[in-house]
Amino acid sequence: MHMSQHLGLIALLVKDYDEAIKFYTEILGFVLIEDTALTPIKRWVVVSPKGNENKRGCKILLAKAATKEQLLALGNQTGGRVFLFLYTDDIERDMDSYSRNGVEFVRPITNESYGKVAVFKDLYGNLWDLIQPLH
Repeated sequence: MHMSQHLGLIALLVKDYDEAIKFYTEILGFVLIEDTALTPIKRWVVVSPKGNENKRGCKILLAKAATKEQLLALGNQTGGRVFLFLYTDDIERDMDSYSRNGVEFVRPITNESYGKVAVFKDLYGNLWDLIQPLH
């Protein structure tokens, strides 16, 4: 029996839908895929890196923190480890653009066996690897 699966969404805790949408679309250049009201306070908000909008690659569900525990996890969903890995075809271009838009890089570009990588923080402090793979 052949099984076909793919990871579709990763939930990312945010404090506010609109500030998160602004950061991901205006600062990181992501595309807003969906923003649907589910209740008066809950929305289904999905963003994706440019170039991945119509593909089966993983997208991000911006999930508003609703409990005390979720609020405490804002910006630290992985206990301080890098949380998400954003692949690019031009790390210098993206790093320059993000830096001009106020994104904080906590580790400059290094050359690794798999490609070039730098680490930045999102608006809540989650760590991201920005990776330009060798191939």
